[in-house]
Amino acid sequence: MVEAIGSRKLPALSLLAALILAIVPMPEWIAAFRPNWVAVVLLYWCVVAPDKLGMLTALGMGLALDVLTGSLLGQHALALLVIVYVCQRFPPRIRVIPLAQLTAMIVALLALYELVLFWVDGTAGRTVPLIDRWAPVLSSALVWMLALAILDRWRRVAHARM
Repeated sequence: MVEAIGSRKLPALSLLAALILAIVPMPEWIAAFRPNWVAVVLLYWCVVAPDKLGMLTALGMGLALDVLTGSLLGQHALALLVIVYVCQRFPPRIRVIPLAQLTAMIVALLALYELVLFWVDGTAGRTVPLIDRWAPVLSSALVWMLALAILDRWRRVAHARM
């Protein structure tokens, strides 16, 4: 029982940190390059431990992100549901591919995330500048490598303590 509770703390804390980072104010000149923190952390946990969280977590995080950022309710929820679904369709294969291929796949999933957001914005009649739409994919790809290193280290430390 204690092991199960401890194994759920790290994903929950990392997702909470991602939500906080998603709403931290940034200077206007770099705001277009704000990484998709929540998407990166959700994808990390889908790759590393697909049994720890799933579609319900993606829905909840997406709705929380929608509320916190003031975007159209359900927009981020739908985009996160799509990328988590795609990521969960082939978890055993993802974990054994080389890091370069894993990063390319994560970048493709992040681009899919932005494409879903683009589609929802288009349907709602909202126009978003091109740089504001696709710059987060580049910054999130860089953050992915950092998140992979940090979260892997924390996960190993937490696992060693149990």
